[in-house]
Amino acid sequence: MASDPNDPYKALGLTKSASQADIKKAYRKIAKTDHPDLNPDPAAAERFKAASAAYDLLKDPEQRARYDRGEVDASGQERPQQRHYYRDYAQAGDNPYRQQGGFDDFSDVFSDLFGQRAQSRRGAHSFDMRGPDQRFTLEIDFMTAARGGSTRITMPDGNTLEVKIPEGARDGQTIRLRGKGGPGMGEGGPGDALLTLTVAEDPEWRRDGDDVEITLPITIDEAVLGGKVEVPTIDGPVMVTIPQGASSGRKLRLKGRGIKGPGARRGDQHVVLRIVMPPQIDEDLARFFREWRESHAYDPHRRT
Repeated sequence: MASDPNDPYKALGLTKSASQADIKKAYRKIAKTDHPDLNPDPAAAERFKAASAAYDLLKDPEQRARYDRGEVDASGQERPQQRHYYRDYAQAGDNPYRQQGGFDDFSDVFSDLFGQRAQSRRGAHSFDMRGPDQRFTLEIDFMTAARGGSTRITMPDGNTLEVKIPEGARDGQTIRLRGKGGPGMGEGGPGDALLTLTVAEDPEWRRDGDDVEITLPITIDEAVLGGKVEVPTIDGPVMVTIPQGASSGRKLRLKGRGIKGPGARRGDQHVVLRIVMPPQIDEDLARFFREWRESHAYDPHRRT
């Protein structure tokens, strides 16, 4: 028989003299190191795939004997010119590989590795296994996390997916995309894709649980006299009242204007006031404050 480029013995690191116990042991060893659920390396997945096909062929003593005689190829397919020979040979009583209690499926190999996840179909030449889950990191901006929305991602296989971001998404939250992970084996379904969200920092917004905070610049006259000023919120701008005599650092609370949390309850928005001086101090303003200071001086530095 000509050398087979897909030699199943080589895939298991064995020679033709290997016993059935050696075949099982070699496959178990490869499964423990190269199974996709245990090793994400693509090269390991290829080794596992080749070893699985090899074990599928060699675990059955009769099928192994047929391969050794050249009656079937490495995939277990009949070689047409030798079918008659096999039928004759199969009736012989001296078939060296015919024995009872052969390795009729994969369950004994995988039961201690993956429990019920790796169940084979008895009598078939393949086994069914759910595909591995695949993990990814997805960065989203603050507003997408706060409001919810959707974004498109490109998977490793080149396909694009529309991912829905839930309202109130949190940094580190995981979104499961069922059936979008690694392919299964046999009739096993694909695994899931697990997207871990990273919420990018925003120059204006800060988040504390379900509460949010934003800094609002106000003018000197707004701080002194008070007034109504437009403030951005997650849902759009609203008007807030600045109280007379407001100082920098003072916080105004907008109840229920924060992030939607558990039970659809929303947090609050805190507006931090910051007095901003005019770009230039003209003489009128300077004169006013000189005169004002003479009769209204106060000391904010003194501690009581």
